[in-house]
Amino acid sequence: MFQTSAGYLASRDRLPTSLRAVLGYYADSGVFDYRSLQLQRRIDDATDAIVADAFAAVEEAVAEEFDRDFVKFAYDTKLVLPAELTLGYLYRQLDEADHDDAEAVTRLVIEALIDGDMRDAINDDEFDDFEVDFPVDESDRRRVAVVAQETLESRVTDQFDAYPESVREAYDWAVDISERHQDEDGHFRELMAAAQGETDSTDSSAKARERIREEYKFADFADPPAIFDAELDLPYFKTQYDRVGVIYSGMVEMYREAGLPVEEAFEKSIVLAIVGAQIWLDDIDDFQADMQDGQLTPVTAEYLLADEDRVAAETVVDISERYLDLAQDHATTVDSTLTGIATEYIYRSGDPSVLPR
Repeated sequence: MFQTSAGYLASRDRLPTSLRAVLGYYADSGVFDYRSLQLQRRIDDATDAIVADAFAAVEEAVAEEFDRDFVKFAYDTKLVLPAELTLGYLYRQLDEADHDDAEAVTRLVIEALIDGDMRDAINDDEFDDFEVDFPVDESDRRRVAVVAQETLESRVTDQFDAYPESVREAYDWAVDISERHQDEDGHFRELMAAAQGETDSTDSSAKARERIREEYKFADFADPPAIFDAELDLPYFKTQYDRVGVIYSGMVEMYREAGLPVEEAFEKSIVLAIVGAQIWLDDIDDFQADMQDGQLTPVTAEYLLADEDRVAAETVVDISERYLDLAQDHATTVDSTLTGIATEYIYRSGDPSVLPR
């Protein structure tokens, strides 16, 4: 009876999304773990302190670069959610005496993730997310970005020195795969243009669409990640694992190489939730811009492959739900209530109504 009521309340749009996520996860899984909800405050405090400390160093470096007494710096840190969830998972798995070790590795992971994201932004000439509290032109904003990234890179390098080389190798492995996927962007853009009949390619539109199915939607791993089995059959799994998922596999492996135990089911839940979020939130929201820009994503791909817009929209919803449902199942398996709730939050934050039908 309580689960049914929770499901009803979770469907009420007037309630805050965070509350609907808690209720929705309880309705789906039957799990209501009050201790995990209490733990969230501790996780938030720890990760907020980590980010504040890192950005304080950036602020000092930027102030020196621009000869200012004080600078306020901000940068989007949504990508560190998996590290927060991993810290919460480890708080529950480890004895209290080992919590400092978990926090230290989380500091390294968070700063490495932000550093990597900053490097990608600079390589793409995207500087708007580097926010400071004084007037800057485009040249100045680039200087801010470079100083911020170099400051974090130096901090990350120093932290890696405190761990076995295998911790750094786990991170480098993930970054290498992600960068190789980025290098394929031009190829996928050519396939998209050919599928739309907007190129001199020898591929017909029909042939290009078939190649998108084979090389993008149902691409095979040359060396499949060992922990995944049935997930390998998910549409777009290989390309989206290389695009975003592998970074978080690398993150989990960093914890393991530092001596902190993380179960495979937890890694699966994190990777699947991140891939699901990429499609369900970012790729759906960016659909129109990506179509205009010629950017192949699972969402734009479906609109190229489907005969009708309605079918494409329904397929995108179905694929996203498959990823998020599996992520939630794995989170429940390892008793990671916070990850299950986070996955539910992702789902209830999506808006597929923006897609053409």
